[in-house]
Amino acid sequence: MKVTVHRKAHFNAAHRLFRKEWTDEENLEIFGKCSNPNFHGHNYELVVSVTGEIDEKTGFVMDLKVLKNLIYEEVEQAFDHKNLNVEVPEFSNLNPTAENIAVIIWNKLKPKIKSEHELEVTLYETPRNFVSYKGA
Repeated sequence: MKVTVHRKAHFNAAHRLFRKEWTDEENLEIFGKCSNPNFHGHNYELVVSVTGEIDEKTGFVMDLKVLKNLIYEEVEQAFDHKNLNVEVPEFSNLNPTAENIAVIIWNKLKPKIKSEHELEVTLYETPRNFVSYKGA
């Protein structure tokens, strides 16, 4: 029997959506106000979901305290109150869209999760705009 456990987290970060090889006008046309050269910020809400069999001994799919600590160490410390374009190495050459942020978070967490467990990352950029990633 497979069960999914979820852990919510939160971080605040600034970013700018743009392509270096495009003009400011081209970036504005595609990314709108999100291409502001002075950056803008979001209060991101993150839901990390782990699916797997219930361990007979513990009754857990995964200890949520362990998941909480992983999210803190791998995501919150790396992203919270940061300028993603400037301070997070993964985005030095990658546009920090919600889609790309979710993939980066998944890539940071997946190696720390048991291989038999499925991982899904859902990232809310705003209360109405969110993305999910389950791996390739």
